[in-house]
Amino acid sequence: LSLSNSLSLSRAPTRTVKDFDGNEDDAQLAEYQAKFLPEAGEVAEWEEEEPDLEDEDEEDEDDEGGEGGEAKGWFGKSAVGSFLKDSLDSATGNKVLTAEELAPVLDAMRQQLISKNVASEIALNITETVKATLVGQKLASFTRVKTMVTQALKSAVMRVLTPKKSTDILHEIISNRRSGKPYTIVFVGINGVGKSTSLAKVCYYLKQHNIKVMIAACDTFRSGAVEQLRSHARCLDVPLFEKGYLKDPGEVAKAAIDEGTANGFDVVLVDTAGRMQNNDKLMRELAKLVQINDPNLLLFVGEALVGNDGIDQLLMFNKALQTYIPRAQAHEVDGIVLTKFDTIDDKVGGLRARVGSG
Repeated sequence: LSLSNSLSLSRAPTRTVKDFDGNEDDAQLAEYQAKFLPEAGEVAEWEEEEPDLEDEDEEDEDDEGGEGGEAKGWFGKSAVGSFLKDSLDSATGNKVLTAEELAPVLDAMRQQLISKNVASEIALNITETVKATLVGQKLASFTRVKTMVTQALKSAVMRVLTPKKSTDILHEIISNRRSGKPYTIVFVGINGVGKSTSLAKVCYYLKQHNIKVMIAACDTFRSGAVEQLRSHARCLDVPLFEKGYLKDPGEVAKAAIDEGTANGFDVVLVDTAGRMQNNDKLMRELAKLVQINDPNLLLFVGEALVGNDGIDQLLMFNKALQTYIPRAQAHEVDGIVLTKFDTIDDKVGGLRARVGSG
């Protein structure tokens, strides 16, 4: 029931002063009617007809089109027009895809990947992989090119992000107990990325699953590094193995592992000094630590916010390990820990690039 219908029941017909006898009361009534009731042919505001939504859509489209923009309605286009366009786009009927048809979609996808912090060469590699997958394929009925490209992109990214080895660390640690030696995890990375803090978080996680953990302070270079780990160890209620400063970190790690073996620890978490990827002396030192101790897991800790510079860091760390460790004892980075991930919003392309480079 509209507002106009409910009010029309109480309306009095428009009357003039001539309709009355001329006495004072009638004259006053006529004055009020002339003042408050609409004149002949006048329509009250509440009785005006409301415009149809379709008319508003058309006006919006005219306004946007006049300003050089694309005409859009409530759903980007009128409901009928959108339905017809989608139907025509979808009715592809087993058409064979060609490189020419894929080119505009793949180019848009490449630009989107770059905007999400994927390195340009990695974005190009992904688009070429998707292209090779789709060229010559037949479109199923009512399937659009965009849908096929999206599915191929998901498959390409999943292949890269799927680890080549088990990521069930708890299972590996428990299985390693039969060896009689602790499961060793070494944390490496450049300065200030959060290696010690990440190590403490991993330690907390393992303790929650009843794993016996010891921390080894092998950053014998940075002032305060041992004290920082001592604070973490005290809060976590785990033992800290340390030899102070200016010691050979490889030998300190070896002594910590021997101590863990003798005392029945399940895991030894090894903290190392931060080092720039182009510092040859420190990279040799790291390679020696890895060669001597042959850790079960070598984790590269990097900042999410550095973007594609992290690719160079990871590649240089791996290159140093390949160069300074004999081929028979080769050991590269096994996994990546990304810190400060809450600083990058949805620009997660650096993660994809680093995994693809590792």
